[in-house]
Amino acid sequence: MKTECIGDHVKLEGKIYPCTVSLTMDLVGGKWKAVILYHLKDASKRYNELRKELPTVTEMTLSLQLKQLEKDGLVSRTVFGEKPPIKVVYSLTDLGKTFIPVLDAITEWGNRIVTEKGEFIQTPEKEEN
Repeated sequence: MKTECIGDHVKLEGKIYPCTVSLTMDLVGGKWKAVILYHLKDASKRYNELRKELPTVTEMTLSLQLKQLEKDGLVSRTVFGEKPPIKVVYSLTDLGKTFIPVLDAITEWGNRIVTEKGEFIQTPEKEEN
């Protein structure tokens, strides 16, 4: 029997899942969580740095996803300073770093799909007003 199927369900922090894949997707699934983790895998970033790297995500969505990743222990939020302007930096936790091999595999797979069936393109920079 597979490890993830030893019991009928798995439980983490009071939440019950039908299998470990369901648990994993709850932690990193959705449109933005894995993308955010990918952008934090090589270096800590400030919120505005993430916004620039993810221009199509709304501020509200980015903020909510960062809070959820922090709550789930994958991302840490460090605040520097006590008076405005404060500096807030996001980085992967030790648990978040354990997801890097999965991010690398997803990236490799996506690159392969684009190489075989699509194309890599450069988008024009947004014009400054």
